[in-house]
Amino acid sequence: MGKVDRWAGLSAQGRSFRSPLMTDSPQIHIPDRAIGENEPCFIIAEAGINHNGSLGMALKLVDAAADAGADAVKFQLRDMASLYPDALLKDANRAEWAFQYILPALRDSELCKDVLSNIRDRCDERRIRFMCTPWDEPSLEFVESLGVDLHKAGSPDLVNLPLLGAIADTGKPLIISTGMSTRREIERTVEFLEGKQAQFALLHCVSTYPAPFENLNLSYLETLKSFGVPVGYSGHERGIAVALAARALGACILEKHITLDRTLPGPDHPASLEPAGMSKLVRDVRNFELALGHNEKTLSAMEVLNREVLRKSLVAAHHLPKGTVVSAEMIKVMGPGKGLTPQRLDELVGVTLDRDVEADEYFAEGDLADAVDLTLDTRGLRRPWGLKTRFHDLEQVLELKPDLVEFHFSEDDVDHPFDPPADPYPQQLVIHAPEFAGKRLLDLASLDDERRESSIDIMQCTIDKAVELEPHFTGPVSVVIHVGGMSMDEPVKDVRPLVERAVDSFRRLDARGMALLPENLPPRPWYLGGQWFQNLFTRPEHMVEFCEELGLGMTLDVSHAQLFCAADGLSLFEYVRTCLPHTRHVHLADASGIDGEGIQIGEGVIEWGTLLELLSQEDFTWLPEIWSGHLHRGAGFVEAINRLAAYDQL
Repeated sequence: MGKVDRWAGLSAQGRSFRSPLMTDSPQIHIPDRAIGENEPCFIIAEAGINHNGSLGMALKLVDAAADAGADAVKFQLRDMASLYPDALLKDANRAEWAFQYILPALRDSELCKDVLSNIRDRCDERRIRFMCTPWDEPSLEFVESLGVDLHKAGSPDLVNLPLLGAIADTGKPLIISTGMSTRREIERTVEFLEGKQAQFALLHCVSTYPAPFENLNLSYLETLKSFGVPVGYSGHERGIAVALAARALGACILEKHITLDRTLPGPDHPASLEPAGMSKLVRDVRNFELALGHNEKTLSAMEVLNREVLRKSLVAAHHLPKGTVVSAEMIKVMGPGKGLTPQRLDELVGVTLDRDVEADEYFAEGDLADAVDLTLDTRGLRRPWGLKTRFHDLEQVLELKPDLVEFHFSEDDVDHPFDPPADPYPQQLVIHAPEFAGKRLLDLASLDDERRESSIDIMQCTIDKAVELEPHFTGPVSVVIHVGGMSMDEPVKDVRPLVERAVDSFRRLDARGMALLPENLPPRPWYLGGQWFQNLFTRPEHMVEFCEELGLGMTLDVSHAQLFCAADGLSLFEYVRTCLPHTRHVHLADASGIDGEGIQIGEGVIEWGTLLELLSQEDFTWLPEIWSGHLHRGAGFVEAINRLAAYDQL
C-alpha cells in the first residue's frame, strides 16, 4: 500500500472561485493575485500578539491559519523604545489605568527579530503569506528585510503620516484600518496617500476588544467605497456572522484575530477566533462567493433532473391516431416533466398530429413542428461508439445501430428479468453499476462498515448480472463503477483511509472475467437532488495510481475531467494525457464551470478539435453522456454523435 500514501492531504478546503457577478473596481496588486471586489476575498488571520511572546505558540498560530485556508497570517512588531518614553516603560503605574494594563502586555509579548525570521520561514513552509504590522519606522525597516508582499497599518497609525509615507515609499501595497478615526482624518490620510501615488485599501474597524454588535456600524463600508479604493473589514466582535455580513456588503478584505484559546491572558484573546472558528469563517466566505453567481438565471444539472421528476407535462387524455386535430379535451396534465410544459397548451391546441399518441403519452416538441431529426451520420467514426440505455428502451436504442450499449443500472435493474433474443445482439455490452440503493449513495470507500459492505454486495450483484447478460451480446463486457468517497457538508482533509477502503473493496470483488472500469468523478457532483464534495478519483495522477495498484483500466468522463480542471486550475489536455494509457472506455460531453456537466458538444468550454486529436492516439470504446440526451427518442445523443463525427478523429 506504499503508493496510496501519496494521497495524503488532498482536499478542496480553502479553494475559491471568482464570481462572474463581480465587475471591474479598484484593486491593489501583490505577487500572484489582485485584491479587490472582482477577486476572492483576501482573508487575514491576525495573530497579532496572541502568541504571548512564545515562539512555539506563534508557530502553532501559523499552522492554524494555514489549516483554515486563510490567505495571510499577520503578526506585529514594535520598537518600544521609539514608541514610548523611557519613564513610562519603566513605570506604567505613572499613567492612566489603560497604560497600566496594555503596556506590560505589549512588552511581555514582544518577539525578537530572529524569532520573526523563524515565523516567516514557517509561513513559507506552510504556503501562507507572512505579514507583520510595523508600529514604527525601525520596525518597518526590519519587516521590509523579511521580504513581505504588502504592509498593514493599524488603526492608531491612520494619522501617522510619517510612518505611512515611509511605507508608501517601499512601493508595496498598504492596507489601513480606520478604527478610532473621524471622517476628516480618513479624508486627510487618503489625500496624503494619493499624493504619494500609493496602492492602498481601507478597512472599516471599531477599535474595542471585543466590540459590541450595536457599535459595529457596517453600513460605513458604503462610505469607505466612495474613496475609490478596495475596502474591507477588520473585526473585533465575537463570532463570524458579522464578518460574513461585511463580505456580503462588499468587503474584499477580511481581518479577524486568531488565538489558540480565547481564555488566555492578553488584550486580544477574547475578541479572537479559535482555529475551528477561523476554519468556519474561511469556509463560509468561500461558499458565499460561490453562491454569488451572476445576474442571469441558469439551471444546474440537478435542477434539470429534478424538474423532470417534479414538473408536469402535457399528455394525451386517450389514444389519438395520426391525423387527429388536437383539442383541449384531448389533453391533460400529468408528471413527470419530460414532455411539453403546460405553458405550451395554447400552442398544442389545433395541431394536426403526424404520429399516433397513446393514452398518457407525453406530447413532444416535435408535435408542434417538424419531427425531430434522428438521422445519424457516422461516416467519420472509426472507433466503436455506443448509446446509453435501460431495459425498457433497449429495442428503441438498438434501432440506431450502435456498436455497443451501456446499461445505466438502478438497484432494481440488478434483479431485472431479461428476455434474451434468439441470437446474440451484435452490440458490445457495458454496464454502469448503480450509484445508490436503499435511498443511500453506494460508497466502496465508506468508513461505515455496514454501508461499505452493502455497497460491495450491490457491486458484486451487478457483476453477476453482467455475467448473466454476456452470452446475449457480442464481445467483452465492461462494468463502469463509481468508487465513492463523497461527503456532503465538507471536503475530507485526509483521504488515505478512504483510499485504503476503496482498494480493499475492489480486491474483494470477484470480477468473473468482466473488465472493471472505475470512472473519474467531478469535484462537486450532483447526488440525490443536491451537490456534494467528491474526495476520491478526481485527480488524474491518483486515478492512475489506483488503477496501477489494482491492475485495472478506467472509464474517462471528459466532462467530469473538465470540471475538475476548472476547479483546480489544471489543463484538461494534461489531465487526459495522464489518464489515456489506462483508458478503456470514454464518456463524451461538454462542461462549464465547476459543476456544469453533461452539456451538448460544442456548447461548453472544451476545445474539441485539440481534445479529439489527443484522444485519437489510443483505442477505446465511447458514447455521448449528454444530460437528458435520451429524451425525444435520443435526440440529444444523436446530435452529439453527429457533431463529434464531423471532426473525423474518433
